[in-house]
Amino acid sequence: MTIKAILTEPNKILRQVSKLVEKVGKEEQKLMDDMIETMYKANGIGLAAIQIGVPKRIIVMDISKNEEKKNPMYFVNPIIKNKNSDLSRYEEGCLSVPDQFAEVDRPSSCEVEYLDYNGEKKILKTSGLLATCIQHEMDHLEGILFIDYLSKLKKSMIIKKLSKQKNKVDRIIV
Repeated sequence: MTIKAILTEPNKILRQVSKLVEKVGKEEQKLMDDMIETMYKANGIGLAAIQIGVPKRIIVMDISKNEEKKNPMYFVNPIIKNKNSDLSRYEEGCLSVPDQFAEVDRPSSCEVEYLDYNGEKKILKTSGLLATCIQHEMDHLEGILFIDYLSKLKKSMIIKKLSKQKNKVDRIIV
């Protein structure tokens, strides 16, 4: 497994719409293995393939809090079938928008249809944090970031801050 570099905003690739996966084969499974390792290394709970520069409709997640008992989840070509009209609010962050957090309202539950790690069709009814995480990661597949839900002012302040961080020269002390 290989740890991949996570793209950060602003980056045009993050705004691309990801393409459907024709079939889940060895290449897609290796990608999912790399993605889950990359996500764990970055202390995230979700990662979309586009965040490592691969425009495929694949997301991985693990919302378990226990370090010893990991529960990785793999979603290929996920589609939200039903969304609850009741909203829940979570303070969201994103590996592609480092050190920035904001409250976002999303449907409190949803049903998602997808292919699993082995290419088998599944349907999962979710609520709470898992529902929020799935919706957040699925937004990535459409080129949407959580900051797109914020006011123009907040969003531009965050992007400006991230742009400055990207332009800083790495400093080392020898």
